Amino acid sequence: LIFHSQGLLSSSQQLFVWRRCHLLCWGVEIPHDPVLDEFTAACGGGNTREMPREIISLHLGQCGNQIGLEFWKQLIKEHGISPEGILEDFATDGTDRKDVFFYQADDNHYVPRAILMDLEPRVVSGIQSSQYSKLFNPENMFVSEHGGGAGNNWARGFIQGEAVSEKVFDIIDREADGSDSLEGFVLCHSISGGTGSGMGSFILEHLSDRFPKKLVQTYSVFPNLNEQGDVVVQPYNSLLTLRRLTQNADSVVVLDNTGLSRIAQERQGIANPTISDWNKLVSTVMSTSTATLRYPGYMNNDLVGLVASLVPTPRLHFLMTGYTPLTNSEQTTSRVQKTTVLDVMRRLLQPKNMMVSPPRHVTGAFNHCYISILNIIQGEVDPTQVHKSLQRIRERKVANFIPWGPASIQVALSARSPYIQTAHRVSGLMLANHTSIASLFAKTLQDYDKLRKRSAYLHEFRNESIFKDDLSEMDESREVVQELVEEYCASTKDDYLSWGDKVSSSGSASAASSAGASAAAV
Repeated sequence: LIFHSQGLLSSSQQLFVWRRCHLLCWGVEIPHDPVLDEFTAACGGGNTREMPREIISLHLGQCGNQIGLEFWKQLIKEHGISPEGILEDFATDGTDRKDVFFYQADDNHYVPRAILMDLEPRVVSGIQSSQYSKLFNPENMFVSEHGGGAGNNWARGFIQGEAVSEKVFDIIDREADGSDSLEGFVLCHSISGGTGSGMGSFILEHLSDRFPKKLVQTYSVFPNLNEQGDVVVQPYNSLLTLRRLTQNADSVVVLDNTGLSRIAQERQGIANPTISDWNKLVSTVMSTSTATLRYPGYMNNDLVGLVASLVPTPRLHFLMTGYTPLTNSEQTTSRVQKTTVLDVMRRLLQPKNMMVSPPRHVTGAFNHCYISILNIIQGEVDPTQVHKSLQRIRERKVANFIPWGPASIQVALSARSPYIQTAHRVSGLMLANHTSIASLFAKTLQDYDKLRKRSAYLHEFRNESIFKDDLSEMDESREVVQELVEEYCASTKDDYLSWGDKVSSSGSASAASSAGASAAAV
């Protein structure tokens, strides 16, 4: 309407713009178009792609730093940057936005906006002695002086995180002050160990206090709940961390070892997948989920835009991911012979391509469904193909959505890196908010209750100051996670929007009755 009222468009140009507006209304993002940029500039509008929106990455513990290294390896490949941080000659004319995750030093080499933290030196020292040692800022690598680690104990990691908080937040503040327009933080960690869970919980709490207006997104690796892990106190660590992820994070991308192992075996044909194979899968998810930030279009070109479209209410912010096509780099032939937009979007909705495996029959008889879906499609794609694919999926009712909200799949078209060759014409990543994630949390509660009922291994926690007086921290964490499970289950019903009022009214009634009983007793 603005274009038309100012007489900036011919009749053919009007059809051109209206067609794209129609596609945008269907949730299809239009890739970069210089003609529309010229129209927007002529109307006095700004181009959001020119606004830097920096993101600082925090990598915690063994898992977080190993995933982080794979993530940065992928990013420098996509942006044409050498392991020393020098821009390759073939990448000097790129239109990508490197400033989201990198900044340039005085000698013009690129430095990741990354902070690597651990309570024991092994993984960080390995990075410092690798070929990527010159890539990272050495001042942004923090290892605790005593170097003993957290011993897979959440309480020890939390207390040690508190002890070194001044040094850690000095680094974070310095990075934040060096950003022109900081958008938020991305934290990579595991929830079952000691440093990623304990120190990660402490940093999450204080990030939201120090930077209340900045977005906090985490990539959180959950343990394999189908097998007995090496860490016997894993249920305690997971529950205590889940409380912080619920209360202090804006968005949590859930990646569990069960799903990662299944995909490596079934989809990539790796008989005995290693941690390195899992980390490469996670780095693929991370790099693709940030592609729209680094190769921006007209929608979803910042982290807030991504999260806002996926999280309807503050607590329901735990996201699943799926990616296709997945192939093993050692395979001589691809398992996927042909990729089309419809084929990719249908595959993304299949459970076997999801990197989370929620246990079944844990949350009872609920008709679990999608709350929201965002598909990031990369490759040679015509927006009209996306339109037709969405219509086909809607007609066949492939995906079941919540009854109280819009039943639509949002699609963002993103450019691919021109510096990486791929055998597939089209690839896609799905970020989905699905109610079945509650089963994963319910299984964590079950495992916790088994240990707590027998007071097993609690002496390791009582030795730390946070648990010396009582175990109220665990009780409160269990209550928070239980409420999260109940809210996800309630979101499958028609009356979810009034569910909060019912809970608060029932809580007030129970409090009043208990107060009356106490008065009568007195």
